[in-house]
Amino acid sequence: MKFSRFFLNRLHNQPDARDTVVVIDVLRSFTTAAVALDRGASAIYPVEGVSAGVVLAGSLADAVSVGAIEGGDPAPGFDFGNSPSRLLAADLAGKPVVMSTAAGVRGLQRFRQARQLFATSLVCARATAEAIRAAGATEVCFVITGEWVDRDGDEDIACADYIEALLRGDQPAPEGFARRVRDSDFGQRFAAGTWPNLPSADLELAARVDLFEFAMQVRSEGDRLVIR
Repeated sequence: MKFSRFFLNRLHNQPDARDTVVVIDVLRSFTTAAVALDRGASAIYPVEGVSAGVVLAGSLADAVSVGAIEGGDPAPGFDFGNSPSRLLAADLAGKPVVMSTAAGVRGLQRFRQARQLFATSLVCARATAEAIRAAGATEVCFVITGEWVDRDGDEDIACADYIEALLRGDQPAPEGFARRVRDSDFGQRFAAGTWPNLPSADLELAARVDLFEFAMQVRSEGDRLVIR
């Protein structure tokens, strides 16, 4: 199995990854998505752009909209911001969730032509590795979405390092990867407690390695991406 990394917010001249692509957004898109599925959401529709998300949510029965704009503030007109801790008490059973975020969702749309596409974070990392192995992947590209000019993205790099180690047959201790999430540039903003829309409860949840035993494979249904 061959491995590569793609940093979403850098300029790239490499060809698109075509086999297996793993888009990582630990803080917070794909921690939020995993919580939504655990809470019983029937499907998650990742949509790029707030206006497109509002339109799709309005066309789906009982849809719940979840999302944030760049910087982490809640998307205007959405039911919930991109906060996994605030979804823990939400009534999502049997409901479709429309998700629009500035990083994770954009990464999925960028690589939607891959043979296999996964959304992941530390809370479902081992399950993702097991799904990749079971699918017989030969090349795996990890897409790091959290690196920006003011953020090191190490929360996502740590997740990629953990999954890659598992796929290589290692059994790394999870505590070090959880610590890297907390110590990352973005993680420290949650820990500081001074950003109203970056609650520390989100950070603690995102740092819980292998909390869920399911992977989030992304498939195309018509012109929509969907996670079930």
